[in-house]
Amino acid sequence: MPEDRALPLVVDLDGTLTRTDTLAEALFRLAREQPLALIHAAFTLRQGRAAFKARIARLTALDPSTLPLNPELIAWLREQAARGRSLILATASDRQVAQVVADRVGLFTEVLASDGQRNLKGPAKAAVLVERFGKGGFDYVGDSRADLPVWAAARHAIVVGGPRLVQSTSPIATVARVFTPPPRLPALWRALRPHQWAKNLLVFLPLLAAHQVSDPRGLFAAGLAFLAFSLTASAVYLVNDLLDLDADRHHPSKCRRPFATGELPLAWGALLSPLLLLTAIGLNLWFLPPLFTLILVGYFLVTTTYSFGLKRKPVVDVLLLAALYTLRVIAGAAAVAIVPSFWLLAFSMFIFLSLALAKRYTELDGLRRRGELTAAGRAWHVDDLPLVQTLGTGAGLAAVLVLALYIDSAPARQLYASPQVLWLVCPLLLYWISRLWFKAHRGEMDEDPVVFALGDRVSLVLGSSAAGIILLATLGLPQ
Repeated sequence: MPEDRALPLVVDLDGTLTRTDTLAEALFRLAREQPLALIHAAFTLRQGRAAFKARIARLTALDPSTLPLNPELIAWLREQAARGRSLILATASDRQVAQVVADRVGLFTEVLASDGQRNLKGPAKAAVLVERFGKGGFDYVGDSRADLPVWAAARHAIVVGGPRLVQSTSPIATVARVFTPPPRLPALWRALRPHQWAKNLLVFLPLLAAHQVSDPRGLFAAGLAFLAFSLTASAVYLVNDLLDLDADRHHPSKCRRPFATGELPLAWGALLSPLLLLTAIGLNLWFLPPLFTLILVGYFLVTTTYSFGLKRKPVVDVLLLAALYTLRVIAGAAAVAIVPSFWLLAFSMFIFLSLALAKRYTELDGLRRRGELTAAGRAWHVDDLPLVQTLGTGAGLAAVLVLALYIDSAPARQLYASPQVLWLVCPLLLYWISRLWFKAHRGEMDEDPVVFALGDRVSLVLGSSAAGIILLATLGLPQ
């Protein structure tokens, strides 16, 4: 309509034009790369939010090419620009950030933003726009309750949000159009990575190895340990995803993670992660031994340290991954008050080191196949592939050797009626490890070998066969 072409269309940035909060992204990037600088920058809050935003913008560079834009809104804005409307980006973000995003989109004739002294948000933004265009002299696109004063001063409100925001906007403005974001609960469930909880079944291993699976109290304690580790692991996954936004967006599969795509607000992860951890610790304090709580807190600290930087240290990263698997076994033993045997810990160390190296191998092999040299946020190089393969296969074979030595040990003769039957597990384990590395070498394995094994029919058959052999060794051969 002619009147539409005459009126400027003002667009918000965070949560509207982009599906993320650029200030939050910068804060998480600084927390990972320059934590001391972030602490020093916090003191500028005494000078106001605008000064703080300007300080953060100077400390970290925004990569506009990876920001998740709102594709439906962008398409509509292009239509409006083609009809001759003037598009203006008005945001509480710092001008330096706003200009970078505006240049990427290429649709805006002007940028209004915070400038280090004035925080252009809510009433302040409304006052600037009314002074510039007059009350009712512009249409405004926003996404939050902070935009209500702006909508009240606009002719039409274009809402990027759900029914509740539309309901709040309708009494004060004419809602001309609504862009509904994708549902967040399914994205939240994916961000928790429940498929990774299968790794936490390792807490049951000490109970199984000690042949105490018929103890209901032990099963209950191990079940609570599994739940506590799953909640803690999800808390760590959320922190990891918040710190690795840039690296994930450059990755062919991780780029689909909910925080990387903007399907979930970053604030949700920052709030939910400590809540999950506190819930897990609360379960421990009520039902499980203090030693288990200490191990769980240690697990969280180690994994958080891993996310903050140790994952970028070659060799250290795979050793930590293997240690975190073994820590689950130790935690399971603490939960049921069983002292883990030397044999179990030695086997765990080698088998999980092999799996950690297989995970890294598949990542590097994927880089090689795509013609890249290094992964974002990693220090490994594709030239390291032969070394990783050698270390990984060697660790897997060492695990088989530990199992073979255990079969002829005194603990095995005490626990099993026919320990010699366990020799049948050795060729199965040899085949599984060899096949796993064969699949990794051919690029036919998922990046996480544990998840791959849980969905691989051959691995499940081999695991079931090994379980049957162990059961037979426990009951004894028929006389």
